[in-house]
Parts: sequence; C-alpha cells; structure tokens
Amino acid sequence: MFALRMMGFHVFSAGPGLRPLEGIRVLDLTRVLAGPFATMILGDLGAEVIKVERPDVGDDTRAWGPPFVANESVYFLSVNRNKKSVCVDLKHPSGVTIVQELAQRCDVLVENFLPGKLDKMSLGYEDLSRLNPQLIYCSISGYGQSGPRSQTPGYDSIASAMSGMMHITGPEVGCSGPVLDLFWSSLCFKSTGGTQ
Repeated sequence: MFALRMMGFHVFSAGPGLRPLEGIRVLDLTRVLAGPFATMILGDLGAEVIKVERPDVGDDTRAWGPPFVANESVYFLSVNRNKKSVCVDLKHPSGVTIVQELAQRCDVLVENFLPGKLDKMSLGYEDLSRLNPQLIYCSISGYGQSGPRSQTPGYDSIASAMSGMMHITGPEVGCSGPVLDLFWSSLCFKSTGGTQ
C-alpha cells in the first residue's frame, strides 16, 4: 500500500546555486498532463516532489504508449522526471491518513481532481490547511471550482475545441500540441512563486 521510489532520471542543472526551490517540498496529487507538467517544473527548480499514485496501476499515463522505454511510457516519463513516487489508496482510510501526514510535511500541494472530490475524502483545502496552515494548495481544473461546467473533466483537446484554440494550433488533419494544458501548467507554476 505504501511504496516509495525515485524516478531514475537525471535532471538538467544550469549550475550550482541556480535551483531556487531547493528545500521546498511539493505533494503532487495530479495525473495526465497539466498537473504533472507543473510539478515537474517545480522539481526542475529544486523542489522535492512527492507524486501520489494509485496502487498497482499508478498514474493513468504509465500505460499510454507506444513508445515505451524499459516498460515505462515515454509520455509518463516526459512529465514526471525529478519526482519521488508513493503508492497510496485514497479510497482507504489509512491512505487518507498517509496523505494528510504528507501534507503536514509539505509546503505546496498540487491537485487536479474534479472540484469537491478531495473535500469528500477529507483532503480538500479546508481540511489540510487546518493540519498545515502554511500549505499552498493549488487546484487545477478544466472549468474552475464552481459554475455550470465545474464537474466536467477538462482535457486539452476538449478545452481547445470549445475555446476555438484548436483552429489555430494545427491542420484539420494531423497533430497539434496540448497548448492549453501547458498554458494552465505555467499558470500553476507562477501561482506557486515561480517566474518564467
């Protein structure tokens, strides 16, 4: 239920003393792209990032491929470097306790669950800020924390199509990049104190 392992990839370092988030600990409750990309940037800048994943399967993107490198999804590896990974069953009371204990030892928490989902598990901002009043809690969602679409999952392709951004990111036939996911990641990064 509780396993800890380092993602085995070297991080690029621009030189000594240039990792401004050294000493900052981030609890990463994200999956897919926007959240993992944001926490990867925090890790690149020196933060210790602890990624919480589901037991047995881990992050959804561990299975996305091909391509794979040594049975690991290249997609997953591309946005999860510099992270420690811990498997926790959030549906079990002891798993909730583990995350609460981790939140007490972290400076920043980043999550991208549907709004209200973590509140129901006693892992929302109100609960965790009582345990750690200094905790910076960053919640990434496709359509905000309230409003008519707040309970709609937000993926880049959906938001790009709804906003009209898909029209300018590539040809009708072919590939385009995840523009909006990366944009939201950069906003999360800025809100936790980073600069670009």
